[in-house]
Amino acid sequence: MSERLADDRQTGEAPPNPAAGPVKRQGPRPLALHLMAALASLLSSSAALPHLRSGSLPWNPALRSRAAVLREDMALADRMQGARVQERRGQESRAQERAPGPGDRLAREVDREIRRRIDTVLTGVERYRSHPYRRDLPDPPVIWSEGGSRLLDYGQGGGGRPVLFVPSLVNRAYILDLSRDKSLMRWLAAHGFRPLLLDWGRPGPLERRFTLTDYIAGRLERALDFAVETAGAPVPVVGYCMGGLLAAALAQRRPRSLAGLGLMATPWDFHAEDAATARRVATFIQPWGPVLDRWGELPTDALQALFAQLDPLLALKKFSGFARMAPGSRAATAFVALEDWLNDGVPLVAGVARDALAGWYGRNDTMAGAWMVAGLPVDPGAIRVPTLALIPERDRIVPPASALALPAAIPGARILRPPLGHIGMVVSAGAETGVWNPLAEWLAATG
Repeated sequence: MSERLADDRQTGEAPPNPAAGPVKRQGPRPLALHLMAALASLLSSSAALPHLRSGSLPWNPALRSRAAVLREDMALADRMQGARVQERRGQESRAQERAPGPGDRLAREVDREIRRRIDTVLTGVERYRSHPYRRDLPDPPVIWSEGGSRLLDYGQGGGGRPVLFVPSLVNRAYILDLSRDKSLMRWLAAHGFRPLLLDWGRPGPLERRFTLTDYIAGRLERALDFAVETAGAPVPVVGYCMGGLLAAALAQRRPRSLAGLGLMATPWDFHAEDAATARRVATFIQPWGPVLDRWGELPTDALQALFAQLDPLLALKKFSGFARMAPGSRAATAFVALEDWLNDGVPLVAGVARDALAGWYGRNDTMAGAWMVAGLPVDPGAIRVPTLALIPERDRIVPPASALALPAAIPGARILRPPLGHIGMVVSAGAETGVWNPLAEWLAATG
């Protein structure tokens, strides 16, 4: 209990008080950053008007035709208003009273639209923060644990084939068990498998000293040993996002324990599409050096701010859309469920933060063959287990070119490219057809 309270102090969360009634959510985290980005974007429209009038700021080519129609509409409205002024005041007063020109009208319309959009995004944020939905799925049995990590048995000890799932260290594992309607774990269990989900948990005093070697060659290998002992045979291992990197290293180290390797939206070439952005991500860790040394971890809000760099206006778009949803609709509930998971992050321990940000993003150690686990380089060419790589074509978090580099280096790897996004591949309406079914078919045929 005392350790949980210490974690609450570090993340800024307070333990819930049932007597106080529903507590407003903190998110979207970090809230100040998202609101500042949205307001700065919207208010910049007014600042850009003089440049638009002077011609130094051209219209977006995609909006040029709509801009021409807008000019015509405003010119017509101005002529009509001028005629009314002339009729009301008489010909002699035209020199003293001027009808607003197109520039004045455009400024007023831009100001009105800015206010409307600010109101919309703030309404969306407030509705999210106050929404009554709370995830209430009970956890399945815990069949193994170590430190803050647990192995959750979604097969309830049944006779299905065990499959070990490895999620990211950055986000909570329950993205694979998000809600009653969207749960890859429960769906697979209903289709004859025994999914074992490794919930890494919140880092404690022990984990804060970990590096990637400690997680892979230590905790992950011991979880694998338990799964293999439970199954009485090698088991398939499926990694999602960063978890796929950990699973790939595991497959190289423990080939006789794996029946197959599944990679879901797993990055490898971090400089594949935009090396400059990847290096900027790496520099993010520099000012956090003292925090890493003192706390032994990178705080959740710092990680959320890092993710926000991928699309600074994503919160503006998401919450404006949410404001237009019916609050009690299934779409609104699904939005809140996913947003709650996004904001329910965990800190990243210092050793892993340095390995991932400086090593993967900064130096591209994975592609360079310089990523070391327990003193040995991680080499995809040395992986000799059947491999399936699910690479979503619309992934904006892990660009497809980055993910394709890993199975391209694994002998005999099979690649599927569903038309989905990074998170959509596990929770969207198309996830079952595009990902769940192909994954289940591969698992059934593997080994």
